[in-house]
Amino acid sequence: MTDQESAANRGTSERVIGDFLQRRREQISQRWADEPLFRTVFTVSRDEAVEAAGALVEALAAVAASGRSEDLRAPGFTGVREQLMRMAVSRARAGATPARIADEVAALRPSITDLLIADLAGSDGETSGPHVTTLTVLLGTLRLAVMETVLSSGEEIIERQRLQLLEVATPVIKLWNGIVAVPLIGTLDSARSQVVMESLLDAVVAQQARFAILDITGVPTVDSLVAQHLMKTVAAARLMGAECIVSGIRPAIAQTIVHLGLDLGSVVTRASLADALAYALHQQGAVIVDRAGDGGGPR
Repeated sequence: MTDQESAANRGTSERVIGDFLQRRREQISQRWADEPLFRTVFTVSRDEAVEAAGALVEALAAVAASGRSEDLRAPGFTGVREQLMRMAVSRARAGATPARIADEVAALRPSITDLLIADLAGSDGETSGPHVTTLTVLLGTLRLAVMETVLSSGEEIIERQRLQLLEVATPVIKLWNGIVAVPLIGTLDSARSQVVMESLLDAVVAQQARFAILDITGVPTVDSLVAQHLMKTVAAARLMGAECIVSGIRPAIAQTIVHLGLDLGSVVTRASLADALAYALHQQGAVIVDRAGDGGGPR
């Protein structure tokens, strides 16, 4: 058989499969609605699972009709990628591994293959065999499309969780009327520094803060990049009408800053968060009385 004859037979088989999927859409949808892939995602009602399965069958029919059964980028898959994404995310959140999801997609094949064989019962084995092969290839492509979607959704979940952790790791605390603080712990990088700046500026606006304290007591090292981020944050806070105070500069960090030749002369600095708060309160005209020294403190 020549390549042209083989391509012609494959094209004929794909048209047969496309027609089969369109004719048997309802039956296939009913069968697939009971499979784990749909049953575990669409739990509100079975009709919802049937509708979702029907949309997927229509997509596969469009792919087969286009003659691109092995193409992940076939137009027919475009309409169901969002649905596949929702299903993949739902299964991943339920604890299903990519391997398990792949097995659930593979489990769709037996029921539809049995239906195809029954539909082609009047044909001899040599005629129905290529059609079954084409259907297997088509469902294999669907499996690849689902796995691609699973991996993509997994990356999105990881990125979203990373951003959430950054926000949790950089809380903005209201210390007093007009005074907010960001206690920084751990290493600062570009992404986290951007979150710090955005969170601090949002708090300055929301709290109408006049003073913003950046406490770096928990930052292990400060290099030129970190210092630049701090300077940008200070400048941005000033543009919002708040004076920024950097506290918690330990001796080792102070030496590093000096060795790097960084100019922090325009930045108000204090040794500790308590000193920075005292400075901000004094600037607002508050009077602080330390009663612990005259016996009035806690015993």
